[in-house]
Amino acid sequence: MSPTPPMVTLTSVLTCPVCQQPHSEQMPTNACQYFYECPSCRTVLKPLAGDCCVFCSYGSVPCPPIQEQGPGTCGCC
Repeated sequence: MSPTPPMVTLTSVLTCPVCQQPHSEQMPTNACQYFYECPSCRTVLKPLAGDCCVFCSYGSVPCPPIQEQGPGTCGCC
């Protein structure tokens, strides 16, 4: 019997580090999202050093590949 794959959350709340406004966003499952423009202040966010995407840096949950396989396993980096 194979292990059950972990449940993956596809919605994350991104919190802008500039204006602190949270925005609920759907995460892509086929690629990492490297840029995100905050709808409130229009700041363009990029991942922090060591992160693969904006969801891993500013989101309430990390991107789907990281959720499934753990840190350092995202295939897009």
